Amino acid sequence: MALSTAILQELEQPYPISEEALAFYNKNRFIKLKNVLSADAIAVFNEIIAAQVNKMNTVTTTLAERDTYGKAFLQLFNLWRENDAIRSLVFSRRLGKIAADLMRVEGVRMYHDQALFKEGGGGITPWHADQYYWPLETDKTITAWIPLQATPLEMGPLEFSAGSHQIVEGRDLSIGDESEAFMEQRLKVTDFEHIIEPFDMGEISFHSGWVFHRAGANTTSDTRRVMTLIYMDRDMKLKAPKNKNQQLDWDTWCPGAGVGEVINTPMNPVLYEQAPVQ
Repeated sequence: MALSTAILQELEQPYPISEEALAFYNKNRFIKLKNVLSADAIAVFNEIIAAQVNKMNTVTTTLAERDTYGKAFLQLFNLWRENDAIRSLVFSRRLGKIAADLMRVEGVRMYHDQALFKEGGGGITPWHADQYYWPLETDKTITAWIPLQATPLEMGPLEFSAGSHQIVEGRDLSIGDESEAFMEQRLKVTDFEHIIEPFDMGEISFHSGWVFHRAGANTTSDTRRVMTLIYMDRDMKLKAPKNKNQQLDWDTWCPGAGVGEVINTPMNPVLYEQAPVQ
């Protein structure tokens, strides 16, 4: 499906972010922004991304046969390399500028994208911090979480522990039952606010790599469809992996990059950068 001129133009137009919003993100390391994409754009990408997920998905087991992580969602990666319309979303200057503005960097490049489809009856997504998996030198990372429908609490929207990027405990845990149990108990004794809210149509959240987050179960019969884009600072350097998951991510998402060097590979294109000052 080709995108309309109106949607292509929307993807290029800047989204205004207030100083209050920038301060909120800096403090809490997450933010939810209203009306980032129009209802028309969401409807079109819902159809396109769902079709691509169906095409790429190889999971045949039932929910009952899967572990906690497997019940959380179907997970497909780097759809931008398979579909030109999805590439237009991933390369959107509108979204890339939001990511750069929130991180206060001059430009952002691709780490990878992923579709996260929580099936009807799907289980929780346990507490975790994404950057456990990433062999990246700094915390200048951010994920755009783009629901492809209005997402009420019953569908399991993303939840955040505001400001929890300050917590060191739990950073060595992969996502699963252990991370859910440990962080649930750890976060109960902190002052970090647990944010559980529905997402309106066109509302998108952005969260940093070290902020802890989770999602509830999808208690509806409909699939909760979400597209995510993971950005990193344009000048991000690769660090030596600290665990096998970081080694796997290096091999998968940054092939050819060298430790201590800027991650400038064909898999990690620049998605947005400020125009040079004249």
